[in-house]
Amino acid sequence: MASAIGSPSPERRARPRLWLVFAAVGVAGFVLTLAGLAFVRVYDNQLIRQTESELIAQGAVISEVFRERLRSSVTASTFGRARTAPWPFPIPDDTRLRPILPSLRASDAPLPPGGTPKASRVPAEPLSQAAGLQLTPLLEQVRAVTLAGIRVVDTEGVVVASSSPRLLGTTLADRIEVQRALRGEPASVLRRRNAEPEDTPLASLSRDTGIRVSVALPVLEGKRVWGAVVLTRTPMTIAKATYADRWNLTATGFVLLGAVGLMSLAAAALVGRPVRALVKQTRAIAASDPTGFEPVARPVVAELAELSESLAGMATALRDRNQYIRSFAANVSHEFKTPLASIQGAVELLRDSADAMTPEQRSRFLANVDADARRLTRLVQRLLELARADSMTATSAQVEVAPLLESLAARARAEGVSGLHVTPPPPGLKVALPQEVLDDVLWQLVTNARQHGGEDVRVDLAVEQDAEPGAVRVVVRDDGRGISEANQARIFDAFFTTARERGGTGLGLTIAQSMLRAFSARLELRPSAKGTAFAVVVPLPRPQRK
Repeated sequence: MASAIGSPSPERRARPRLWLVFAAVGVAGFVLTLAGLAFVRVYDNQLIRQTESELIAQGAVISEVFRERLRSSVTASTFGRARTAPWPFPIPDDTRLRPILPSLRASDAPLPPGGTPKASRVPAEPLSQAAGLQLTPLLEQVRAVTLAGIRVVDTEGVVVASSSPRLLGTTLADRIEVQRALRGEPASVLRRRNAEPEDTPLASLSRDTGIRVSVALPVLEGKRVWGAVVLTRTPMTIAKATYADRWNLTATGFVLLGAVGLMSLAAAALVGRPVRALVKQTRAIAASDPTGFEPVARPVVAELAELSESLAGMATALRDRNQYIRSFAANVSHEFKTPLASIQGAVELLRDSADAMTPEQRSRFLANVDADARRLTRLVQRLLELARADSMTATSAQVEVAPLLESLAARARAEGVSGLHVTPPPPGLKVALPQEVLDDVLWQLVTNARQHGGEDVRVDLAVEQDAEPGAVRVVVRDDGRGISEANQARIFDAFFTTARERGGTGLGLTIAQSMLRAFSARLELRPSAKGTAFAVVVPLPRPQRK
C-alpha cells in the first residue's frame, strides 16, 4: 500500500539470486566429479572390450587355420557335432558373414578362477589331435607377442593345441564358455584371478585388476562344430593404460584445471567483487563520504543489489534524520530562548524595581511571565506529541469515514464552530487508518481553519477519489484568508506559524504529517481559488485473502 500512494520504485533489472550462483558452482563441481567417475568407468569398459576384441580377432584367425588343417584330413560328413545354438548376432540367412562383437562390460560379475586344467579322462580325437600338434608351435610364437593364453579343444573339450605345451591332453569341458562354444555360439566371460605382486593402488581403481578376459570361439564347418578356440588374457590396468596415454591425459588434466580456474574466477567476479564494493560502501558511509549514499554500480546478484540499496537507503535516512535532529534542536532552542529570556527579564525587573512599581505594572509583568510559562507548557506538550507521532508504528486498522465525519461535525458544533459542512461520503467507505489518527488530523485542520479564518469561516469536509489507485482524499476547505504564496513552501516546517501571538507553536501540521506517514498516508496543501484546502491522502484497505 505504501507504494500505491508514494513515489513508485524504479524497475529493477533481473539479476541471478545468490543461491543460484552457489548452486551453479556446486552443480558444475558435481558434473566434473561425475564426469571423472564416468571417465574411469568408460575407460575401464574400453580396456576390457579392447582386450576382448583383440582375443576375438586372434581366435578367428586361429579357428580358420585349425579348420583348414582338419579339412584336409576329414572325410566323413558326420565329423564333429551338430550345431545347436543360434548365432548371437542377428544377420541375414543368405550371407556368409558371421560378425562377433565385443559384449563384455566392467560391471559384469566375474566367474570364479578357472584353475589349472585337469587331465582328460577321455582321449583326444585323433584327427583334431594331429592338426593341433601342427598348430602348437605357431600358438607359442603368437603367445610370445600377444601375451594371450591360447588353447584349441576338440568336440569333447580336450586340449589338442596350446600355447603352453604342458596343457596338451587336459580338459576344459567344465568351463561354461567352452560349453557354449561347442554348441556353436561364441562366448566371452570375465574370470577372477589372483592379484599379482606388481599390482599398484592406481590399478585398484579399475575392475580389470584381478580379472581375466576369456573368449571361446567355435570352429565351424557348415552346421557342424569341429572344436573350439579358447583365449585368455588379463586386460591392461588403469596404471599401464594411463602411462601409455600419459600425454593426452596430462593435456586433459590441464584443460580441467583451466576450467576449474575459470569457474573460480567467475565465482570471484560474481560474489567477491560486489562484496568488496559493499565493504567500500560501508566505509564511505562511516566516513560520511557522499559515494556511500549511492548503491553499488554493478552488484551482479539480486541479494547484493538489495543489500547495497538498503545500505544506501539506511545511510540516507540516517543523514536526513541527523539533519532533522540538528534543525529541530536549533528550532527548539530558538523557541525556548524567547519566552525564557522574557521570563528572565521580567524576574530581574521585579527583583530590582518591584518596590518602585505600581500594582498595575507588577500585574502586567506577572501576566507576561504567566503567558510565557503557559507558552512553554504548550510547547513541551506539542513536542511530546511530535515525539510520539515520529515513533508511531503502523498497525492494521480500518475506520468507516461517514460516521467519523458526522462525529467530527457534532464535536465542532458543540465547541461553537457553526460553519462546518460535511458532504456525505460513499456509504460503507473505509480507509486503512486508525480512527483516532484520522480524527486528530481532521480536527487539527478544522482548528487551523477557525484560528486563521475567524469565527465565521466556513469549513467543508468531502471525500474525493484520488488519482492514485488504492487511495482516497479527505479534503478540508475553508473560505478564509488563505495562505500566502511565500508561506506555502514552509507550511509543513516545524515551528513555522503566523499565529504565534495567539499561542501557536507551529507544530500542529508537523505532528499530523508524522502520524499519517507511519500509516503510508500523507497531508497535502491543495490549490484553491479562495481560502485554504488541505487533503488527507489515505490508503484503502487491502482486500482480504480467502
